[in-house]
Amino acid sequence: MTTHDRAESSAFILQLKARIGIALAPVLPTLCALAGTLLLFVLFLLVQGKPATEACLLIFQGAFGSMFAWQNTLQRAAPLLLTALCVALPARVGLIVIGGEGALAMGGLFAAVLPSFLPMLSPWIMLPAMAIVAMIAGGLWIALCGALRQWRGVNETISSLLLSYIAVALFKHLVEGPLRDPASLNKPSTVPLPDAYLINPLPGLDVHWGLVWGALACVAAWIFLRHSVIGFAMAIAGGNGRTARLVGLPVNRLVVIACAMGGAAAGLAGMFEVTAVHGSANSALLAGYGFSGILVAFAARQNPLAIIVCAVVIGGVEASGSLLQRRLDLPDATTLVLQGLLFCNLLAWEAITGRLGALKTRWQQQAQPLPTTVAETIHG
Repeated sequence: MTTHDRAESSAFILQLKARIGIALAPVLPTLCALAGTLLLFVLFLLVQGKPATEACLLIFQGAFGSMFAWQNTLQRAAPLLLTALCVALPARVGLIVIGGEGALAMGGLFAAVLPSFLPMLSPWIMLPAMAIVAMIAGGLWIALCGALRQWRGVNETISSLLLSYIAVALFKHLVEGPLRDPASLNKPSTVPLPDAYLINPLPGLDVHWGLVWGALACVAAWIFLRHSVIGFAMAIAGGNGRTARLVGLPVNRLVVIACAMGGAAAGLAGMFEVTAVHGSANSALLAGYGFSGILVAFAARQNPLAIIVCAVVIGGVEASGSLLQRRLDLPDATTLVLQGLLFCNLLAWEAITGRLGALKTRWQQQAQPLPTTVAETIHG
């Protein structure tokens, strides 16, 4: 091999490595966070004298080891797909919104009581109406966070969290008070939905249609953010609000729209939980899906397509808690410890991703198309 050939081969390998580095850069922090979480979780189990290897295998078995486990995992993942969008969509405009639990509660409550005010409607009309009302309720609740941020300077993370607490308190007050079904004794709830307004599971599966609609919502959100004018404008507003204003973009409007879309997704999750799982609005609706959606969104790095995968993984972790409790006598909340460790690791790696920026820039420079000859590379 001549010197010329060796130089070209070396340049090609360098370019290939650079392209691989660019492709892996977006998922590298998440992969590192997963590795760190696994290590810390193993240490957590060893300190308690529990078999760490068996526990990890049981988590996998409880999440994906059988058809029943898969159905349980997908059932839990369905609302996470939509509550994660409540975090990912506002993140496009630079906001960190963590109030998905409140939007889910409001959406589920409004969907549950709508048939009481509009009785005797066909299910083909009522179910879309319930979805629309739930999305409006959740969208307005989170849009308020964006409005407070843009017009009053209120931090959206704090306001969304506080509004979530208000929504939960309002939910409990109405369910246990004015909207309570007199027939519900030990478990206060709204009037049960008629059977005609309940959503059947997917054919051959014990998983409701919210999973399909959640996945479709994630795909639609990705297309909207990546291939629409408004999505591109949101990216500019989220990257630098001052620059966005200088080029004439309506930043305030874009922020409110992004928050409303995220809240609408979480509200739709509440509607599916009411119509496909619980049959009414009750305290079981407040299962923490809104807060788990935060973890899903951060693990997916706010990418709507990656949310689909991350929601299934987190749903599987939540589904394995009972198996750990039965086999190893561990508390059911052990999976919450695992999720907490993952969230801390994600935040830690998110904090150092700035250092990866310089490395990614160098990879991009190295990944430029090769010149015609090595001489052009040397003298160009």
